[in-house]
Amino acid sequence: MWGTTYVVTTELLPRGHPLFAGLLRALPAGLVALAITRTLPRGTWWGKAAALGVLNIGLLHPLLFVAAERLPGGVAATLAAAQPIIVAVLAVTVLHERLSAWRLAWGGVGVAGVGLVVIGPNAALDVVGIAAGLASAATMALGVTLTKRWGRPAGVGPTAFAGWQLTAGGLFLLPVTFLVEGPPPVITSTAALGYLWLGLVGGLITYVLWFQGVTTLPVTSVAVLGLLSPLVAAVLGAVLLGQTLGPVQLGGFALSLAAIVAGQLPAPNRPRG
Repeated sequence: MWGTTYVVTTELLPRGHPLFAGLLRALPAGLVALAITRTLPRGTWWGKAAALGVLNIGLLHPLLFVAAERLPGGVAATLAAAQPIIVAVLAVTVLHERLSAWRLAWGGVGVAGVGLVVIGPNAALDVVGIAAGLASAATMALGVTLTKRWGRPAGVGPTAFAGWQLTAGGLFLLPVTFLVEGPPPVITSTAALGYLWLGLVGGLITYVLWFQGVTTLPVTSVAVLGLLSPLVAAVLGAVLLGQTLGPVQLGGFALSLAAIVAGQLPAPNRPRG
């Protein structure tokens, strides 16, 4: 679902307002989830939900915006794909797990595969853009890891849990969006359809599934699944926009898919001497 964001943004939404798109993706979805579940955080979970919402959603969109503005899309997507490597390191410091060389290695393979799929021959580099791209990966990696560490409060379902974070992230984005982008764009019927897709499918439904997965699966396995987003975006670009996937891109696909599958498997036992 997140892999559809690129084609929806480029083909349906007004240009120059990515933060507004992020705001409409998060805040309405969060408020709908709260209205459905009628469940608010309690005690320390007010602070935890706010922190997770800012990390997983609120900070992520501005950083992605800066990276997308200053870097070619392929470079930005490859930097974002570094998230599994960062999560593997954070799992040691935050979750006190043993460092998994298996998942570190496959995370690197996944980044290389995504790079082969999406980076073009004329890709330019920009220091600020690279810093923003890596910061976006680190921000979401920390959010995912803390989500795993704190878990979900007893009796709170995934819809309410996602609603807390979407609302917190949307409220964080609200002033940032209007300070950076100014007044909202004119919303045509086509743009309304795009915003509805991003808010309902890319926001509410996807985040409910995502946070359910984060609290159920090992955090390093969840992070590797994020490699699917740029791959889906590339496939949709080829199918809907006529973009070409050559032998190099197909080889990158194979590497990325191998990394995704291997990231769900336990490390093989070392033979004893």
